[in-house]
Amino acid sequence: MAVQEKRVQTQRQPTSPLGAILVGMAFALGWTPCIGPILAGILALAGTRNSVGEGVRLLVAYSLGLGVPFLATALAINQFFAALAKIRRHYHKIELVSGGLLVIVGLLIFTGRFTIIAQWLSPYLPVF
Repeated sequence: MAVQEKRVQTQRQPTSPLGAILVGMAFALGWTPCIGPILAGILALAGTRNSVGEGVRLLVAYSLGLGVPFLATALAINQFFAALAKIRRHYHKIELVSGGLLVIVGLLIFTGRFTIIAQWLSPYLPVF
C-alpha cells in the first residue's frame, strides 16, 4: 500500500484577517499531535506543584519556549529570504550532504555505534 499525501495548493496568499485565521487554524490542526502530549505533560507537572506560582512558572517557561522562536522568525523573515536567495544555487549540494549524513547516522544506529557522536561532541556539550 502506497503512502499518499494530500495538500491544498493555492495561487494566492491569504492577505485578509480571515485568511490569516484559516491558515492559523490549519497550522494548529497539523501541530496538535506534536504539541498535545508535551502540553499535557507540562500541565500534569504544573498540577502537581506545591503552589500555583510554581505551576505558573512552568507554563510561562513552556509558553516562552514555544512563542519566542515564532516571534524571532517573524522579525527575521526578510533576512531569511535574502539568505535563502543566496544559497538557492547550492540546494543540490546541500541535499547530497544532508542525505549522506542521514545515511551515516542510520548506519551508526543500525550498528549500535550511535553513541560515538556523543563522544565526539562531549567536549563541546555543557555539563548539568
